[in-house]
Formats: sequence, structure tokens, C-alpha cells
Amino acid sequence: MDDDSRAARWEQRAEIPLFLAALVYLAAYATHVLATDMPAFWHVVCLSVILGLWLLFAADYVVRWRLSGQGLRFVPAHVLDTAVVLLPLLRPLRIVPLYDAVQRKAGEPRLSLHARVISYAGLSTVLLGFVGALAVYQAERGAPDATMRTFGDAVWWAASTLTTVGYGDITPVTALGRVIACAMMAAGLALLGAVTGSFSSWLMRTFYREGDERPPGR
Repeated sequence: MDDDSRAARWEQRAEIPLFLAALVYLAAYATHVLATDMPAFWHVVCLSVILGLWLLFAADYVVRWRLSGQGLRFVPAHVLDTAVVLLPLLRPLRIVPLYDAVQRKAGEPRLSLHARVISYAGLSTVLLGFVGALAVYQAERGAPDATMRTFGDAVWWAASTLTTVGYGDITPVTALGRVIACAMMAAGLALLGAVTGSFSSWLMRTFYREGDERPPGR
């Protein structure tokens, strides 16, 4: 049965515009961090866009909270919504529930649980890697004794961190950079566990199915 509450209607109307706003937010932040030679005026424009869109995300969170009628229970019940208000760079991760909602609305066959877990985890890894590389690069560049000197170094570090490889050739030296690193390590473990667990479960189900379908031996 479809949820026809005011909160559900608000989410259906606001989700796609807010997702597009999140992409603009990410583009503005990336431009502000990477375009170091850009005139100061455009940096101010980027910061204004970032602040304006953060206020938009915060307003959406407040509206969802009020319409839910859950009071303080709304915060632990909507961890992703809370996280993207505190860390707006994570807002593009909303594409995961957005994709699922659009697929259900269109009436298309849904992917299996294992395929969805793997695809969502892969998408989340790419987004987290890019966002983490931007954030740690902004914190590390110009720091004394920094080993992360270019954005390419930051991408390499993010990839090795999220995959839990951790070569150690590039490491954060600032306090903020290490906080970001801790968060990415935790995210990498969670995503890796989700993918490997789902893939192992899919393999086991496939083997059991093939064993059940095999004709009995003579």
C-alpha cells in the first residue's frame, strides 16, 4: 500500500530537485577547492552557492521532521537525512533511495537484493571517494610536511583508503585530514563488508539452486 501522508508527498516532490541541487553543491565545492587560479569573485560565488544550498537542505530536513510527527525519534530513524545536513557533501548519496523509489514508481522489474547491494555500494564508493578526496585535499594542501601535494595524490589516497589497502605512501598530517581519514576507513570497511557479504550470499544461493536442479544420480 502506498504511503499517501503529507510527509511522503513532500518527499516525492522534493527528492529530485534536491538531488539536482546536491549535484550543483558538489560542483560548486569542487570548483572552489580545485580552481585555485580562479578570480576571487568566483570563489565568493561558489561559497554563496554552497551556503544557499546548505540552507535549502536544512530547511528540507526541518520540514520532513515536522511532517513526520516523530519528534526526536526522527533523528535516529533518518540517519542518512541527518548526515547530509551535517555533511552536505554526502547529499548525492540520496541517489540510492531515489533510484529505488523511481524504479518502483515506474513499475519496472526491480533488481535482486544482491545486485542492488553491490550496485549501491559501488556508487556510494565512487561518490565517497571523490568527496573524501576533495575534503582531505582542501585540509592538507599547504600544510607543513604534507605528502598530499596534488588532487591526484588525494584521489590515490582515497582509493587506497576506501579499499582498505592503505599503502601508507600518502598520509594526512593535519587534524582535520585525519578525522576525514577515520571516517573514510569506517566507510570503506562497511562498504567492503556489504559487497563481499552480498556476493558470497549470491554465490551460495546459486550453488544451492544448481544442486537442487541437478537430476539425481543413478
